[in-house]
Amino acid sequence: MDQQSSETETARVALDTGVADPEPAGRPIPRDPDVLLFGAEAAYLAGLSVRTFEALRLRGGGPPFVKLGRAVRYRRGDVLAWAAGKLRRSTSDTGEAA
Repeated sequence: MDQQSSETETARVALDTGVADPEPAGRPIPRDPDVLLFGAEAAYLAGLSVRTFEALRLRGGGPPFVKLGRAVRYRRGDVLAWAAGKLRRSTSDTGEAA
């Protein structure tokens, strides 16, 4: 089995077993909104780079996160809600109510 068909099979199995994406931390991203994601998984889910996600956490403006000792985790539902809150209709739309 070549690598591409292996990746396709992994993606198919991931979708069949109730997970959204088979990437990026070597484990499928579960669909449970309360599951804790690693930063790389949360960034992948939001379509951003890990560095951008880290910068948003440091400056503020990113999704809420959970601090477990030194570890930072994100709840899947919080990441998706944060991304949905960024929806705009035009480049001049500030997201504030008129």
